[in-house]
Amino acid sequence: MSEEKHHHHLFHHHKEEENPADAVVYTETTYAGDSFGGYGESTTEVISEPPPIDTHDYEKEEKHHKNLEHLGELGAAAAGVYALHEKHKANKDPEHAHKHKIEEEVAAAVAVGAGGYAFHEHHEKKEAKEEDEEAHGKKHHHLF
Repeated sequence: MSEEKHHHHLFHHHKEEENPADAVVYTETTYAGDSFGGYGESTTEVISEPPPIDTHDYEKEEKHHKNLEHLGELGAAAAGVYALHEKHKANKDPEHAHKHKIEEEVAAAVAVGAGGYAFHEHHEKKEAKEEDEEAHGKKHHHLF
């Protein structure tokens, strides 16, 4: 009595959720006994493909963070100009000076926040650039 292994890939239908199109299906059927009275055992195993190699577009991400950094810089500059404008109005219009001073303080706070946002996006841009370099095999030599 010999033991033979057969690999069949036909007629094994699975639902799309259970067996994605990129999965590998491995089926093994083992027969034991003589050619007429043997029995068979069939096992099916679905092996998923490994995830694709890094397809992330780091250059696009870097450009995105650069644009957001510039937007934060623009917001900081605009809020700073508005704060100076309100300070000037407070000096020119003593009747409404309190209102202009409050608006100046609010604009100054917005300018600081926008500057912080620009600083944050600057670091995000640097991280995206470093990830791009690491993904493409460029080495960093950090001395400290």
